[in-house]
Amino acid sequence: MSEKTKYSDAELQEFKSLIEEKIQKARLDLDLLRSSYMNDGNNGTEDTAPTFKAFEEGSETMSKEANTQLAIRQEKFIRDLKNALIRIENKTYGICRVTGKLINKKRLFLVPHATLSIEAKNMQK
Repeated sequence: MSEKTKYSDAELQEFKSLIEEKIQKARLDLDLLRSSYMNDGNNGTEDTAPTFKAFEEGSETMSKEANTQLAIRQEKFIRDLKNALIRIENKTYGICRVTGKLINKKRLFLVPHATLSIEAKNMQK
């Protein structure tokens, strides 16, 4: 029996649905992150001791920076998922870009934007 070289249209449709759901959830998460670091965070510290206010502002700045980094990662995740949708349309989805073999279906369900098989990933190390 010859080795399968690409996923069927039905399988691609299944992956497409999974990826579209992940994009929708990722966009909601991104909106939440953006609103948390764009929020002025005015918690009424005007009448508190100056030292406490300095600590709170420092903590708030660190939190905004962390949320900004998370938002950047989330944007990349969404971009990678959209690229996976393009590969589905081109019928090249699930094909390892190094080995040319099919990426394991279980891996694609866990990491739907994967472009490398486990074999290729291990070769990189």
